[in-house]
Amino acid sequence: MSSERYSIEEAIIYSHKMTQLSKALWKAIEKDWQEWVKPFGLNINEHHILLIAYHLKGSSISEISKFGVMHVSTAFNFSKNLEERGLLTFSKKENDKRNTYVELTEKGNELLEEILESHNVDNNRVVNGSLKLKELYGKFPEFQDMIAVIRDIYGDDYMDIFNRSIQNVVKETVTDPNVSGK
Repeated sequence: MSSERYSIEEAIIYSHKMTQLSKALWKAIEKDWQEWVKPFGLNINEHHILLIAYHLKGSSISEISKFGVMHVSTAFNFSKNLEERGLLTFSKKENDKRNTYVELTEKGNELLEEILESHNVDNNRVVNGSLKLKELYGKFPEFQDMIAVIRDIYGDDYMDIFNRSIQNVVKETVTDPNVSGK
């Protein structure tokens, strides 16, 4: 059935390219991310949870798990660590007792804003690696092919959360005069 649409060789080569390229890109992102948040006593998962809760204006553990691409227990355990540090609060909604929701505390919001203000895009490997494309095309790559693949793998729910997050980032970035100066 599937061999009618592509050859085994074609699939192996494509899979190998995606594996190697995504691994190399992730390593660059991971290294930059770790260097960025380490001075604040956070790891990548904790920072990601704070970002998701911040950009989505509160979030369920299920949304954090799905959008953070982590197991539900991982999302819950790291969120619990953040709650113990006074950075998040847990709650249940009256109309939804099944899901646990998290929201940034004032302390969490202040920490995240401090972290965001400390971000130095000049040292960002992915941004620097994309500058030639930006110069050539006048904008950073849009990754439409990758978005289509991710949508097919993770579904519309993931893309809805992704789009909500991006809309909030754009809104906050455009209205925050400190962001454009960095």
